[in-house]
Amino acid sequence: MAGTNLTREEAQERARLLTVDSYAVELDLSGAQDGGTYRSRTTVRFEAAREGASTFIDLVAPTVHEVVLNGEPLDPAEVFADSRIALPDLRAGANELLVVADCAYTNTGEGLHRFVDPVDKQAYLYTQFEVPDARRVFASFEQPDLKAVFAFTVKAPAGWTVVSNSPTPEPTAEGVWVFEPTPRISTYVTALIAGPYTSVHSSWEDGEGRSVPLGVYCRPSLAEHLDAEAIFDVTRQGFDWFEEKFAFPYPFAKYDQLFVPEFNAGAMENAGAVTIRDQYVFRSKVTDAAYELRAETILHELAHMWFGDLVTMEWWNDLWLNESFATYTSIACQAHAPGSKWPHAWTSFANSMKTWAYRQDQLPSTHPIMAEIKDLDDVLVNFDGITYAKGASVLKQLVAYVGMDEFFAGVQAYFKRHAWGNTRLTDLLGALEETSGRDLKTWSKAWLETAGINVLRPEPTVAPDGTLTSLAVRQEAPDLPAGAKGQAVLRPHRIAVGLYDLRDGKLARTQRIELDIDGELTQVPLDAGTRRPDVILLNDDDLSYAKVRLDEQSLAFVRDHLGDFTESLPRALVWAAAWDMTRDGEVAARDYLELVLHGIAKETDIGVVQSLHRQVKLALDLYAAPAWRETGLARWTEATLEHLRAAAPGSDHQLAWARAFATVARTPEQLDVLTGLLDGSVSYEGLAVDTDLRWTLLNRLAATGRAGEEEIEAELKRDPTSAGEQHAAAARAARPTAEAKSAVWASVVEDDKLPNAVQDAVIGGFTQADQGELLAPYAERYFAEVKRVWETRSHEMAQQIVVGLYPTLQVSQATLDATDAWLAEAEPVPALRRLVVESRAGVERALKAQEVDAAAAS
Repeated sequence: MAGTNLTREEAQERARLLTVDSYAVELDLSGAQDGGTYRSRTTVRFEAAREGASTFIDLVAPTVHEVVLNGEPLDPAEVFADSRIALPDLRAGANELLVVADCAYTNTGEGLHRFVDPVDKQAYLYTQFEVPDARRVFASFEQPDLKAVFAFTVKAPAGWTVVSNSPTPEPTAEGVWVFEPTPRISTYVTALIAGPYTSVHSSWEDGEGRSVPLGVYCRPSLAEHLDAEAIFDVTRQGFDWFEEKFAFPYPFAKYDQLFVPEFNAGAMENAGAVTIRDQYVFRSKVTDAAYELRAETILHELAHMWFGDLVTMEWWNDLWLNESFATYTSIACQAHAPGSKWPHAWTSFANSMKTWAYRQDQLPSTHPIMAEIKDLDDVLVNFDGITYAKGASVLKQLVAYVGMDEFFAGVQAYFKRHAWGNTRLTDLLGALEETSGRDLKTWSKAWLETAGINVLRPEPTVAPDGTLTSLAVRQEAPDLPAGAKGQAVLRPHRIAVGLYDLRDGKLARTQRIELDIDGELTQVPLDAGTRRPDVILLNDDDLSYAKVRLDEQSLAFVRDHLGDFTESLPRALVWAAAWDMTRDGEVAARDYLELVLHGIAKETDIGVVQSLHRQVKLALDLYAAPAWRETGLARWTEATLEHLRAAAPGSDHQLAWARAFATVARTPEQLDVLTGLLDGSVSYEGLAVDTDLRWTLLNRLAATGRAGEEEIEAELKRDPTSAGEQHAAAARAARPTAEAKSAVWASVVEDDKLPNAVQDAVIGGFTQADQGELLAPYAERYFAEVKRVWETRSHEMAQQIVVGLYPTLQVSQATLDATDAWLAEAEPVPALRRLVVESRAGVERALKAQEVDAAAAS
């Protein structure tokens, strides 16, 4: 991997030595339209604790022209190497460093990303610095606990807009933008966005005369699709709720949200200048689930302005707390804020985020929520389902344990005590102990310092007259996957047990029992004469983090009545349990398909419907016995078309079913429907075959050989945008020919010129589930190339390739053996090893699931 890997020990030593006061960063972006490099001039003022001490500052740059320390020039050839500039013989007390360098624009989404819009041919820039990439733009002490004040001065082309953490000034006549200094913040949340962006402006008012300016930005080619008022509405809702709950004023001078192209993540919490992937500017019809997800992203980043930017983790060990807090509070805001459009947000959380967490927690790379981060490579692969989703699940449980009012009272004390500083987990837990009166050390040890997931199973005993004589909850701690560190443990859980009965066609809760689970077996208190319900649901209301199983009678009942639950959350919990049982080989893929086919017609939550679409396809592609797979796919595809035809015109369900059908259509007659939808000879009332749906249809036609270069090029002429270029690249890569696959391999693995978003699209198109034989030869080529790719590409680009091109579809013992041989021979660094081992685990799970599915046929 390019660049030097900062270790925690090095960061701790540098923090003990230095106090950083300020950065003055001058960037000359006047040549950005042509790309290449730009001049970066950085003056850093800092204090050192010891006379004569030495340290280093971080910088990734093609050329360093000047290094001047305390007025004394240093030879760049002697002090600059491997992304570090050595700083010898420091003064005790004040020091001043000047670094002048040529830094490079990137097309990887790291550092200062440069994108040229094919619509207007203009360049658009934005920074992405988390975790260690401010050093790609200016010389910096690149670690979160060396906060400083930043003053940016930027020279930009005429007609451009420049946005940073401080309010945007008027440029000088020479096109220079001089920003006021920021408050004390970490390097990774500084930001610069520049280009001919268009914008819409508003404000948030607190009702007492205080006003925060709000801005929303995007490229002009997307401006017609920018629903700025909807974005402002969600943002103001977040301001209202967070200021009340945090009891600390919004800490920055303004709040801009900038929708930027080719963004690797969902968004980034730059202080006062949040960058968001511009796929969230919806240019075609999307379902309400997409709007809900966008709102959660907006609120997540807004929460970070307090938790992350105002108060910042000392080191990346507490990345989980940073992300989990933002996730928990964003969803709590959606669920509880007055006037929220998504009061069912915890259903979406159970359906998507926790499913992600459960999957991650069963991989060989599972780790405690509070992970041990030894270096930057560790943290770069740790933006995972445990860091975000399991952590947020455990925070939700903590809130239930200490009480919501007590939780936020502790948060308020934490913000007041540590504003503009750096903290560890113990600082937050200490504040919560003060406000709740609870000892959280035992809780923390059980939940934050151990890995793995518990399983809760109901054990009912029923008398001959149908009454429950007892009900117990058995807690299991399955062994951690082979290779995982630590050991499985039983944990304390606060859960609700729901008893559900079918009445007048509706499956409704008739009793709720909340209790603490501790140890292997816990009795549930029951009223005398309680009848055996139709369904016993553990962890009702989703209070705890655990895999839940249904007893035999409940499971049999929901096979026919899952869609009859009157509330969305218990449905989502049962759907999630069924999916997890399928992944674990407790339910055959064919039985999961039947469960979905029986219940999905009654599912009203569109997010759940779309998740079921994805999960069924995954089950059929990977978990179904090969001999039965085509039968299952045929059954599913026929069902998607039937639901499409039956869906209410113009509804979200209609659109979702259209997309589901378009990803699996296989017979000549079904492919004729896709062709007809494209050329207008087939239509369904209310279904708008708009730009993005057209690409979905064409991609499947390309993957099945029904469309080729001529059709792809014609569609690209209809949509000559950056999104169109990415869709076209994916469609070309999807074609079922040896030439198409060879071209992908050459452009992605053998060359390194593709921008991040195009590379991602090409990899996605390359990997087609029904092209296994065509892709089989690339397994050997993968293992021959993957280590070189990791060592020569940037982290983001390498990770796309390592994960995306792993032979996941080659579900066989041979793939496991080839992976094991490579792991033994290549001796990969820990971060690369982790990614490959995780991919291997997917093949191993699929192989076991296929055996279960095959056995179900007999």
